[in-house]
Amino acid sequence: MCSHREASVVFFKNYPFAQKLVVLALFYIVFLLPVNIAWAQSREQPSRFRVLVLAENGGHHVQYSQVAKEWLTKLAGEHNFTVDYIENTSKIDDDFLSRYQLFIQLDYVPYGWTPAAVAAFEHYITSGRGGWIGFHHASLLGEFDGYPMWQWFSAFMGGIRYVNYIPGFATAKLVVEQVNHPVMKGIPPSFEVKKEEWYIYDKSPRSNVQVLASVDESSYQPDSKIKMGDHPVIWSNPKVKARNIYIFMGHSPDLFENEIYKRLVQNAIFWAAGQ
Repeated sequence: MCSHREASVVFFKNYPFAQKLVVLALFYIVFLLPVNIAWAQSREQPSRFRVLVLAENGGHHVQYSQVAKEWLTKLAGEHNFTVDYIENTSKIDDDFLSRYQLFIQLDYVPYGWTPAAVAAFEHYITSGRGGWIGFHHASLLGEFDGYPMWQWFSAFMGGIRYVNYIPGFATAKLVVEQVNHPVMKGIPPSFEVKKEEWYIYDKSPRSNVQVLASVDESSYQPDSKIKMGDHPVIWSNPKVKARNIYIFMGHSPDLFENEIYKRLVQNAIFWAAGQ
């Protein structure tokens, strides 16, 4: 029995040139043409939307931000959207924000922003020019580092002020309250989050926002006396035009080993971007 290579040689010796061309053409149509078309389409297909990520470049949350950036960049490549990263607010104004359909405040505090950035962000949210997702540090509302509290941002977040946190960290169970919200698609009714700081505020934001999930403080491991009772950790403010969601969890890079957390963040991105 001859090998495939020997058979090919016999074929090209024994068949006319025209027939060889037909076979080669069929091979190209069946095997190579679809690959070339897909490649060309992938190069020509425009980005679905653009995302601006404001991320801290220092402090004890920087490891979370670094892993989050890697994950976001990979997700953007898989789902054909664009992500740009900045580490301070110096570039932010109305014109700059107009380029983006989604603004992600990735562990970035709500103080120390430039006046132009403050005005542009408030306009972006109140006019619904794009969506917003805030993580963790975005609710650090109060007087810090000599800066006054951003009153508009406090109202946007439900009228809260930061009071305290669990410095030793705790694992806890989250309870989903709005199971039919698009951000909760594929998320179980309750799930565990490990090693989180669990901020508490001067009051629950519930009366001013739509709470999507809260933390069950009785599930803290280890237990802690730092509790606030009604304790929302994921919520949205329906009183502004922009699609928006705050997700408290965002301290440890280990969160990106949690498939439920990654699904939650992915859902939030596409919902807030209007996708």
